[in-house]
Amino acid sequence: MKMKKLLVSVLGLSLLLPAITSAAAAPVSPIKASVNTPAAELRATLDYLLSEHFTLAVNALTKGYSKSKDAAEAYQALDQNVTDMKPVIASIYGAARAAEFVRIFREHNTYTNDLIKSSRNNDKALRGKVEGETAKFVKEFAAFLNAVTAAKLPRKTAEEMLQLHENKVQKAFDEYAAGDYQDAYKAYREGIYEVFKLSKVLSSAIAAQMPDKYQQTRADTEAADLRSLLSRLLSEHFALSTLQMQEQFDTRGASDALLIAEAANTEDLNVAMASVYGAADGIAFKKIWVINHLNAQSDYVNAVKNNNTPNLENIKSRIDDSTTELAAFLDTATNKNLPLAAGQAALRKHEGQVQQVFDQYAAGNYKGAAKTSREGFKFMFGIGKSLSSVIVLQFNEKYAENMPVTPPDPNPVPSSPAATTIWMKVNSKQLKLNGIVSQMDTTPFVWNGLTFIPLRFLSDGIGAEAVFDAKTGMITVKADKDVLKFWVGKDYMTVNGVNKSVGTKVIVKDGRTAIPLRFIGELLGWDVHYQKSDQSITLTKPMS
Repeated sequence: MKMKKLLVSVLGLSLLLPAITSAAAAPVSPIKASVNTPAAELRATLDYLLSEHFTLAVNALTKGYSKSKDAAEAYQALDQNVTDMKPVIASIYGAARAAEFVRIFREHNTYTNDLIKSSRNNDKALRGKVEGETAKFVKEFAAFLNAVTAAKLPRKTAEEMLQLHENKVQKAFDEYAAGDYQDAYKAYREGIYEVFKLSKVLSSAIAAQMPDKYQQTRADTEAADLRSLLSRLLSEHFALSTLQMQEQFDTRGASDALLIAEAANTEDLNVAMASVYGAADGIAFKKIWVINHLNAQSDYVNAVKNNNTPNLENIKSRIDDSTTELAAFLDTATNKNLPLAAGQAALRKHEGQVQQVFDQYAAGNYKGAAKTSREGFKFMFGIGKSLSSVIVLQFNEKYAENMPVTPPDPNPVPSSPAATTIWMKVNSKQLKLNGIVSQMDTTPFVWNGLTFIPLRFLSDGIGAEAVFDAKTGMITVKADKDVLKFWVGKDYMTVNGVNKSVGTKVIVKDGRTAIPLRFIGELLGWDVHYQKSDQSITLTKPMS
């Protein structure tokens, strides 16, 4: 795999691709690039969960095969990863489909033990059974993804990507079982790369399927690609480092191969940094990363193994020096967009997690080591987000996306609408006022059969002034000559001093006071229409 070329392509695509113009093409306007769009966040979540699944699956297989003392904890971590996926899927497709997702995934994980047995006993019949079950999983899961994405992710594409994922898991395991550790961890790194590709395709399909939910943003922008790339390399670094330290401590055969894999990961990080900041900074980054970072981790293992406390303290000091040096490098390279103190704090936490995983493992606390390992792996995605965010801020024009711009009408005809129309949708942040689109920072929702709208957007939605008194829990809404008063937790209100039943309690959700939309709209003379098929809400009121 030509990793260097690939990384340069991802990071520098906006510079390498020629501009394409056409007389028939609409003019374009650059949109400010961001790594934090809703679609990019979706992709990052899937990046984390799917790549963690891959690393944990390989760990469960290799540790089970080698009869490692933490084999049971490795499998438990794999199973917990599936559990953690459930609320993410539920937030997109609902509880029923999330449950089906978990069922398919969890059944597939149960093949782990059979694959280990088939290799240990050279049982070809059992291996054939595992491969048959895997093929069944690929087809079933591809069909599921095709169905839930309303064919935005074609079944054939899903099958091909899932099969490639399964091939990489089995390749990494087979090479490990055969004692070819270098090829095992070469396949391991390739498998991580492939699962990030799957995440990109899946998140893009979901964002295209639900444009309102993801605010018309895309998961495949240059900025999202950068965030995904850095998150992949940084989380892979954490996974390789913690595995290597354990292998070295136990004097197992994969230790040297993991060091080679770490070196390849470092080279890819170097290429990534150089493609942003230039070759000289790439070399400087690599020097800091290797000498007092990776090398010190290996020395740390030896000090613990030999119970050499004075040397251990010196090594910890070296590692801390490397975090300061690397934080200072990033502070300078990013023009202080990533401040020294913030960089130090993040890097020290990362190093602390690497050391804690190893210390727990060396002490025989395998459950604790597995838990800390998962936390540390996840933390690297936060570092990937922060670093990519400051890079995109620093070089925004490089990552900016272009969108067609509709030229203004040279002879506009002023008009006044006969009515005011407001459109919104359950679980969507989009708000349309007479066709003009804006974004709320929260969404309408349905609770106990009623649609609620957050208080702070009431003024945008129906032209009212809303005031919340935190001491009494009272909300006062003023619209024209009408004054409405509500109380959090109460099921009644007053309209111009007259008590009325709301029909349900005024509630607080996600820190927002929420009020039943239909009740307010109708009281204030708005016509409220709820479209059940897409859960959209349209309010109209004649202009006076």
